[in-house]
This record gives sequence, structure tokens and C-alpha cells, in this order.
Amino acid sequence: MNSITLTPPIWTTGTTESLKTGTWRAALPVYQEPPSPCHLACPVEGRIAQWMQQALARDWHGAWLTLTDNNPFPAIVGRVCHHPCESACNRGAYDAPLAICALERYVGDRALAQGWHHEPAPVARKARIAIVGGGPSGLSAAYQLRRRGYAVTIFEAQPKLGGLLRDGIPPYRLPREVLDGEIARLLDLGIEVRTGVALETAAEFERLRAGFDALYLAMGARRQKRLAQLDYAAPWVMDSAAYLAQANAGAPPALGARLAVIGGGSAAIDVARSARRAGCEVSLLALEREAQMPAQREEVVQAKEEGVALLDGALLRTAVRTAGGVALECVRVIFEPGPLQGEFRVTPIAGSEFTLAADAVVPAIGQDPDLAAVQSLARAAGALLWTDASGATGSDGVFAGGDVASTARFVTHAIGMGRRAALAIDRRLQARSAASEDARQALPPAAIHASLDSINTYYYPHAARTERAHLEPAERLRGHAEVQLGLEMEPALAEAARCFSCGRCISCDNCYYYCPDMAIRRVAGGYAVAGDYCKGCGLCVQECPTGSIAMREERK
Repeated sequence: MNSITLTPPIWTTGTTESLKTGTWRAALPVYQEPPSPCHLACPVEGRIAQWMQQALARDWHGAWLTLTDNNPFPAIVGRVCHHPCESACNRGAYDAPLAICALERYVGDRALAQGWHHEPAPVARKARIAIVGGGPSGLSAAYQLRRRGYAVTIFEAQPKLGGLLRDGIPPYRLPREVLDGEIARLLDLGIEVRTGVALETAAEFERLRAGFDALYLAMGARRQKRLAQLDYAAPWVMDSAAYLAQANAGAPPALGARLAVIGGGSAAIDVARSARRAGCEVSLLALEREAQMPAQREEVVQAKEEGVALLDGALLRTAVRTAGGVALECVRVIFEPGPLQGEFRVTPIAGSEFTLAADAVVPAIGQDPDLAAVQSLARAAGALLWTDASGATGSDGVFAGGDVASTARFVTHAIGMGRRAALAIDRRLQARSAASEDARQALPPAAIHASLDSINTYYYPHAARTERAHLEPAERLRGHAEVQLGLEMEPALAEAARCFSCGRCISCDNCYYYCPDMAIRRVAGGYAVAGDYCKGCGLCVQECPTGSIAMREERK
């Protein structure tokens, strides 16, 4: 008679390795790295969850390298970004979104203070690239291309690089030593710069195109939109761009004691706050109601704290010169945004007319690019140059980005467009397809993004968001000192600890310890599932604090 030997089903007297319990399951846990919602919302596609974990481990240099892989200006962006990543943050539905912008500034400021630099890149490619415009988009493209071994030349019409960063953003928001420091570090990579070179004719652009292997157009948008109600030849009317350029250079225009600023965006707020620092009494006239204004909310709040009188939901009808200055005839309106950006409808409110007295008016209602000289290089789409998602114009070797090709008008959007165009230029010159792009940039097919439902919040105690301190309003008006203050190290670490690290494995071993079948194995670089023993119970998924494991149905 044949005897049958069974392995005892208890831990103390034998082993269960011969019992292939994996045959019981209907689903298998799969390790994945779905993108975090902050990554998807970031205009530069920053790997936020990764550099947050590096910061938490006090690997500040590593965090800076991860940050600057996509964005060469963390200290700048940490001050001026409209931070859509924070609105998308999963933590926002738990207690409060992560202060990503403040942490980015901390890392960027630390890099400047310690003099961190990028490794020099030899000129390894024969192709030469010309970039027209030394603003955030042009600088971003130059940075990415230079790191990839190309010889890059920037042509800038102004005496200094920076574009909107220098001419449009006041020093109390972006100190010039920060701007100059991050630009200088970029130029140390060996980028050739020709400032004071204004390309104004089609022939000049054609010669430039013929002399280089690729051309990136990033001239910005400097032609001011105009209000029909104003006489721009009058000495009491001044464009916002001209006002800010002079004020940011330390010589605010002398337009009188009472200034009326028209507009609801960041430029209008910057003009109003700069004029307050010059000692003016300032009224800000905006079509939108306060909650609808396109300027960042914190800018509007700070402007009001500094004494700017906000007249929201109001329309200028006429402006008449009087013996005592200028009389602005206005009416209250209902502002209704349209389906497309820039479209809206206003309905005057009967009986709401009022008069605003001022000495001068500074309209700040937006800008358009001047496309006259580049029509032979790229076709227009309305007021902008047409490009595809990579920045290609459809004209061989010509790319465009930033404000010349987008109405977004955000610094980070311009940086992201410059980066994407640089990658496309590199692909074209190396005759590679988009599919060959760095795998880190490809979104995994396993999930759209790591949602809050996939995060085990048990492992994250509720914690207050770390808020940045600000100078007191009275102190702000004494000069151009930076209003928004940076974080110290301990608050920065505390804030980094709040990050859910959505979709990114943090090697916490929860899956390893909680698996009842010991089916999770540690392997180089992470974990693996032993399919012979996993019953598909899903405990590993439930206990994962970051949403980096998911159950996948198996069909047998």
C-alpha cells in the first residue's frame, strides 16, 4: 500500500511551501507608479513626490537635482508660480494641500546660498540652435538643449536676460539677486548670449534661420492691448508694461498722487502695489468681481492690505481731462466669463454709475505678441503663433513657445513649453521618435493617477499646513523688501513629512509584513509578488500608504 505524506498545515512543525495557495486567487497585486495628481497638474511636469521624499531625508542636493531636471529656476518659481499642483494635491481633501511652492523655494534658496552648480556639458553635437528671447521660456529651452550637448545662442532685445521675470515682476515679489543668481548658474553651462539684439524684420529672421539648425521663437508678448475709452497719446495714460519696467528699474514714473489702474490680472496688481510703494493713492478698477479676478488670490489680499482701493465689478465708460486731473466715468457690471479663455460678457447695473477722480490712468488688460516679422517662418492662429503640443510650428526646424504661442501667461507654463520644445528639437536633430523619450516622462498605463482613495490615510495624522510669513503692510511700503518670507529648515521638514508620496513606493515594508502568505519578497529596487503563494486577499494594497500597489484581475 502506497503511503501519502502531507505537509502539516501549521507553522510550528513544518513548512507550507509545498501548498501552492496562489491557485486560489482571482486577482493579483501589481506594483505600479501611477502619476501623482500634483505631477499631472504641474506645467513643467515636475516629479514632486520624488523630490519631496528626498527633502524629507534631508538630501537637499538630491531634491534640487530632481527639481532642476525639469525646471532650472526653483527659487524663482517657488516665489511666483500660480501653483496648480497645490489645488490638485490629494492632501487638500484630507486636511490642507501641501505647501509645494514654499518647499520648492526653500530648496532653490538653499542651492543659491551654497553655490550649487550643474555639471558642465561638453558640446557633443554638431547642430547649433538659436533662441530668440531670453525670458523664462527661451532660457528653459536653452538649458535643456545645452545639457544635451548642443551649442546654443540666445538673442535678446533687452540689455539683460529675464524677460517678464525682470521687466514685469517687481522686486518685492522676486528679488533681483535671486533672478540674477539662477540665470547666471544656467549661463555657466556655456550658453552664448547676445543681448541688445532686436530682430525686427523678416529678412533678419530668415538669415537667423539659415544660419542655425533649429530655431526657437520665444519673444514674449509686449504689445499692449488697448481700451477704446482712453487716449493713449495723452500724458496721463501709460501702459502697464512701461510703468512696471521703469518701476522695477528703481525709477517709478511720476504721474501724480492719484493713480487709477485698470485690470484684474497679476500685471494690474503689480502696478498698483508698485505705485503704493512710490507713495501714490491707488484705485484698481476691475471688470471681474474680486473672486473672479485672474490675479492670484494672495496678491489681491496683499494689495488690499497695502491700501489699494479695489473697485471690482466695474467698467470704465469714459475718461475726461479736468482742471483737477482726470474724471473716470464708470458703472458697476455683472461679469460673466465665456466658454473660452478671454471671452466674457458684462451687463451694466442700472443706477450704479459713479465717477473716479485720478491724476493718471495705467491700463493693464493684457498683451499680444508682435508677429509681423515672423510670418514667413510660422503661421499665426489668431493673435498667436500656431504650434503643436511639442512647440513645432509646422515649418521645418522652427519651434515656438511662451507668450508668443500661448495665452496662459504664467511663468511655469512658459518654462514647460520651453522644455517640451527642447526635447522635440533634440528628437528632430537626432532623428528619434517621441516614443524614445526618457521613460521617466512617460505616464504608466496602470492608472490615470494616484487618487486619494488609493492612499491609506491611517498612516498620516492630521497636520496643519505650514504657511509662509509676510512682512507687515506698513513695513512693505517703506521700500521694495520681499513681502513673502521663506521657510526655515524645521518647518520645511515638517511640511515635507505631510506629503502622501502619491503613487510612489517609499519602501516602508508594510506589504512585506502584512502579507499573511509571505508572498511578498524584497528584491533589488523594491518588492515582488510570489505568484505561487499569493491568494489575492488584497491586504498589501489596503496597507500601502502611497497607493503604489493595485489589484489586477486574473483570468484563467
